Amino acid sequence: MDIQLSGIGMTSARTRDRLVQRLRDAGIQDERVLDTIRNTPRHFFIEEALAHQAYDDTALPIGHGQTISQPWVVARMTELLMEEGRRGKVLEIGTGCGYQTAVLAPFCDELYSVERIRPLQDQARKRLLRLGLAKVQLKHADGGFGWKTEAPFDGILAACARPDIPGDLLEQLADGGRLVMPVGDDRKQILTVVDRDGDDFHSRSLDAVRFVPFQRGVMR
Repeated sequence: MDIQLSGIGMTSARTRDRLVQRLRDAGIQDERVLDTIRNTPRHFFIEEALAHQAYDDTALPIGHGQTISQPWVVARMTELLMEEGRRGKVLEIGTGCGYQTAVLAPFCDELYSVERIRPLQDQARKRLLRLGLAKVQLKHADGGFGWKTEAPFDGILAACARPDIPGDLLEQLADGGRLVMPVGDDRKQILTVVDRDGDDFHSRSLDAVRFVPFQRGVMR
């Protein structure tokens, strides 16, 4: 795949500003997150044929039955994860094309990202390196198991939905840490925030969302 850093999105500040204004109108309040969305080349993470839709607030296909999340969802999940301040060590479940990874990276000291589909991970690695995000650690694995050797994490963000939150992820959340993920099935999903306080986990159900399902196993 020929990765282009210039083109439709990079040269149109007006297009990006319109997207940011739509996100602000839709309730995103953290200006740091909005600035990161503005400065992250979303067209870089999708196929060239879809580049004209890169700065629409919509999900788009990236192959293998997966999607790049709509910008509002990426902004909302990032805003929620960072609501209590910068996170030192963060785990992302579902690297996908790498867009959420790129938006999340400026807000944490260390970022670990797990992807079960090898071709998507390979593409994401190339993109992240081209953007100078070599600090992101990537792993090809079943995201439901988290990344035990690097736990605990101050933040965990899962970009896929399942009816419950895997116990392995809760166990890998540091005391004072926060997990953000969609919870539900193919009929109804709710963006959920879980905060850990010692052995207690406090959960909040927030926005209705639509994500691809949390799948187990790996694909090469």
